[in-house]
Amino acid sequence: MTSPIALVLPGQGAQYPGMAVELHGAEPVFTAAMDSFFESMGTVGTELRADWLSEQPRVPLDDASRAQPLLFALGYALGRTLMERGITPSVLIGHSVGELAAAALAGVFDPSGAAQVILARYEAMATAPRGGLLAVSAAASDVERYLDHSGGTGIAAINAPNLTVVSGPEAELVQVREVLSANGIGSMRVGSRQPFHCPAVVAAGEKFEAGFAGVTLRPPRIPIISTRTGHPVTPSQAVTPEFWARQLDAPVLYWPALDTLFGAGDYTVVEAGPGKGLSMLAKKHPAVRGRRSSVVSLSPTRASGTLTAWRDGLAQLSH
Repeated sequence: MTSPIALVLPGQGAQYPGMAVELHGAEPVFTAAMDSFFESMGTVGTELRADWLSEQPRVPLDDASRAQPLLFALGYALGRTLMERGITPSVLIGHSVGELAAAALAGVFDPSGAAQVILARYEAMATAPRGGLLAVSAAASDVERYLDHSGGTGIAAINAPNLTVVSGPEAELVQVREVLSANGIGSMRVGSRQPFHCPAVVAAGEKFEAGFAGVTLRPPRIPIISTRTGHPVTPSQAVTPEFWARQLDAPVLYWPALDTLFGAGDYTVVEAGPGKGLSMLAKKHPAVRGRRSSVVSLSPTRASGTLTAWRDGLAQLSH
């Protein structure tokens, strides 16, 4: 593998039952990282572990109380496993909570700090209204005209030039979908029972920021291209709690982050997390379509075949 590796870490919507469970017990570094995370989260961690490993979780995985900490843990554990194998990323990009996994991998906060941060996010999202996410097949500029921000809705993510995510409280989100459909714009719900990255969760973002109190923050040891700004995280941003916390209510700029990445050179994009969502988006980028850069995913789109997908991905990265 000649191109440097850009490790991308997914967020809400990537989760599915049994995600990466086959690796638990089969990959020692992954297993140790997951178990350590659950232990550091106390009673919450015990409940998370039980629901992650269960075929019938007590709390649905689409709920923020499950998806968010588990996606963080999986991204971090998979990243640590790759690094222990000598597959070290040159740059990190995280989508939503995946950006916190990137920060942990880059050493912005240590494992105990990570546990405090994720518990704070867990508690903050418990105050969020019922709602969700809507993937829209249109450019953000075309979607924006149909949004009423006073109701709490907003552009939650720019994932590609013609793929935008809208977020908001349940009633308002249903209304937005009806309006979009009436104007010939297709959309579909994303797996989430709460809104993210929109005005409806500003209060949750403020609560999350307060939860960083006492956490030591450091400049990243591995460069991070932030999906909050679309640009590399600066040393001063890295040590500012507001920068990490308020991405909870700010839009995720995944496509702009990819533009920044590929504008700097050719990369092998490796997705460390459940599914292939970020990989499929990266494949739409001209740098990948033009075969200057490539994409490798390490997980299947459902629980079965996890070990096979993992081993196939590792084999590609070893060539």
